[in-house]
Amino acid sequence: MKTDPYKGLQQPAPGDAGYYFPAEFDPHVATWLSWPHKEASWPGKINTIFPYYAQFVKELTKSERVCINVNNEKMQAFAVSHLQQAGVDLDKVEFFMHPTNDAWCRDHGPAFLINPTADIKKVIVDWNYNAWGGKYPPYDLDDIIPTLIARHYDIPVYYPGIIMEGGSVDFNGKGTLITSTACLLNPNRNPELKQEEIEEYLVKYYGVEQVLWVDDGIVGDDTDGHIDDTVRFVNEDTVLAVVEENKADENYELLQKNLKQLNSMRLLNGKQLNIVELPMPDLVIYDDQRLPASYANFYIANNSVIVPTFRSPKDEKAISIIAGCFPDREVVGIDSTEIIWGLGSFHCLSQQEPLI
Repeated sequence: MKTDPYKGLQQPAPGDAGYYFPAEFDPHVATWLSWPHKEASWPGKINTIFPYYAQFVKELTKSERVCINVNNEKMQAFAVSHLQQAGVDLDKVEFFMHPTNDAWCRDHGPAFLINPTADIKKVIVDWNYNAWGGKYPPYDLDDIIPTLIARHYDIPVYYPGIIMEGGSVDFNGKGTLITSTACLLNPNRNPELKQEEIEEYLVKYYGVEQVLWVDDGIVGDDTDGHIDDTVRFVNEDTVLAVVEENKADENYELLQKNLKQLNSMRLLNGKQLNIVELPMPDLVIYDDQRLPASYANFYIANNSVIVPTFRSPKDEKAISIIAGCFPDREVVGIDSTEIIWGLGSFHCLSQQEPLI
C-alpha cells in the first residue's frame, strides 16, 4: 500500500505548483536502474545479458552517478562482480535495498519533477503501475519503488492514482509531451478515462501544457506501443522518428501513418516539428518471436547517447543519424541483441534523475 507523508501537498497538483518533468537531454544528477533478476523476462538466457548491461552502466558512470535498486545483499554482490568484470568505477555506483519484481525502471521508477524557484526544488510522482496492462504479475514491488526513493531523499510524493509508464511519454522540456493512443488509450490501463481526461492528468502531473498523440507502436512491443520505440525528442523542437524502409514489412504502414501525424503537429510556439527519420533495424527474431528492436530506444546521458545495436548492417547508419542530432555528445552503440529478448532495451531499463 502506498502511503504519502506529504498529503498536504496533493493539492494543487505538481504542475499547478510550477513543477515540470525536464527533458532527458537536460543535465542529470544520476540515472536509476533496477538490477535484472527475473528469469522469465529473458527465458533461457538471462545470464547472457549481464556483460552488455554492465557495459551500459560503465558508460553511464563516465558522466553521472548510477543508482541501482537491488533485492538484497546477495544480488548486490552478484551485480558488483559483473560491474567489476566490466571495469566499472564503483565509486560512481550506489546500491539501494529496494526489492523489485523486474528490471524495467523506465516504467516503474520515479518520475522526478523540478521547480527551480520552489523551496523544495524536486518532487516525485508515483503513478500506479500494472505491468503493461496486467500482463506480467506480480508487480507489487515495482509499484512502490518511486515512494521508496522519495523516502530516501525525504522529498514529497504525488499520487495521481492512474496507470502510467515512463516509456509511454517523451518530453521536450518546454511544455510538450508526446505519447501514443495505442498505449495510453488501451483499455488495459485506465478504461474509465477518456482521452481528454488522460490529457488532464498528464498536464497536471507532468507539468506540461501540450500533449501530442501518434497512433501506434512497433510490432512485437508488449507495452502496447510505447513512444520510446518510435518518437524521441532530441531538442525542444526536433524529434527522431523511426521509419521502416521495407514496404513489405508490417511496420511500414503504421510508421508512415505516425510520420504523417508528426508532420501535421505544431508546438506551443506554432513551429512545425523538425523530423529526422531513423531507420528500423533488420528483423530480430528469437524463438520464432519478432522482437521490438528499435534504435529509438537510446538513452541520453550527460555526455553521451547510448544506442542499442542489433548486429545489423543498419547499426552504423542509425548511429550516424543519431550523432547528427547530438553534436555535443558522444554516441555509443552497445549490442542489445541479447537484452532485446526481454522486449526492451537501454531506455526501458533506465530513468534519469534531473540535476537541480
